[in-house]
Amino acid sequence: MRTLQDRLNSLREAFQKSAPEAARAIMKQRGDELRDSGIMDGIPKVGDPLVPFALSDTDGTSVRSDELLAHGPLVVSVYRGVW
Repeated sequence: MRTLQDRLNSLREAFQKSAPEAARAIMKQRGDELRDSGIMDGIPKVGDPLVPFALSDTDGTSVRSDELLAHGPLVVSVYRGVW
């Protein structure tokens, strides 16, 4: 079974082979700028606890993390939507 990192690496390699050089250069530059800005220092790392939060589910109902955690471990996945 492939890990998520394996899949991400495959996607990155496919992009590097197929994307125009200009697009790759822009994406690299913007990624470097983000990393150099220090923004990565403030993001949660794997295993870091999150502050309690509430989000809407697909029906628009508010769901609170503390209520879900009362039933066991919680995995959070963020979907950016369609590009």
